[in-house]
Amino acid sequence: MCSCHLPEKKISQGPLYFSSDKVQIMGIVNITPDSFSDGGRINNEHALLSIVDHMLESGADLIDIGGESSRPFAPPVPLSEEISRVIPAIKTIRRKYRVPISVDTTKAEVARRSLIEGADIINDISALRHDAAMISVAVEFQIPVIIMHMQGTPETMQNNPHYNNIVSDICDFLRLRIKWAEDHGLSRNKIIIDPGLGFGKTVCHNLTILRELKQFTTLGCPVLIGHSRKSFIGKTLSIKDPLLRDEATAVISAYCVQNGASIIRVHDVAKTAQAIKMIQAICKTDFTEGDAQP
Repeated sequence: MCSCHLPEKKISQGPLYFSSDKVQIMGIVNITPDSFSDGGRINNEHALLSIVDHMLESGADLIDIGGESSRPFAPPVPLSEEISRVIPAIKTIRRKYRVPISVDTTKAEVARRSLIEGADIINDISALRHDAAMISVAVEFQIPVIIMHMQGTPETMQNNPHYNNIVSDICDFLRLRIKWAEDHGLSRNKIIIDPGLGFGKTVCHNLTILRELKQFTTLGCPVLIGHSRKSFIGKTLSIKDPLLRDEATAVISAYCVQNGASIIRVHDVAKTAQAIKMIQAICKTDFTEGDAQP
């Protein structure tokens, strides 16, 4: 029986956002001038709140704030610049909403300041490898942490990515990072895993990860999928403009819900929310005769 449904939007303590029967939609808010699909779109408080308002009205359960682009070949952003982008955005959102906020960063100081200002989750694409102090911040604040697989860095990850077995290799990596985080004081029930679609993967690699998605659920942590508007969609469907990939993104979102994903990270919340609701309706097995519509 399909029991996935969208929960009430509220700040919760620990992993309560991620119970197995609740699929969460994470809205992407990039405070960057160079993100691959929406760089420079948010350049003032009004624009930020307008986008967040629309995401929440459309069904977002979490908001992910990022101040450093992780698109292929993106250069790193200095600490001071990332802080100047991220912290005002978190303050602005927190003044108006109690929606859980994830901070997308590999820098411990950005994470620490974000948590002080009201963020609830660390989303670290380096799987806690980039900054040795990140694990201390996570343990100190006792908040959920998203650890992602990436081969190389954003600057190098698309330079001929290679695996012996894409799914097994990623599972092995995530298993080791989960154990490492636990050994350093982070409870397993605070860990969310992300196989890292588009981060050091070919089109074939990405499609294989999606096809074998259920294997990642065997690691015992909630699985986040971040596929929104990515180039493997564009290459598969011959769609060059990332903004025209939202329908395909929603289809993948529905597929991921059916195959064990707990969190769906997307730009266009409305289309994914519709796709998830439709999948829920299709999966529902307790219809009565009176439910039928002419």
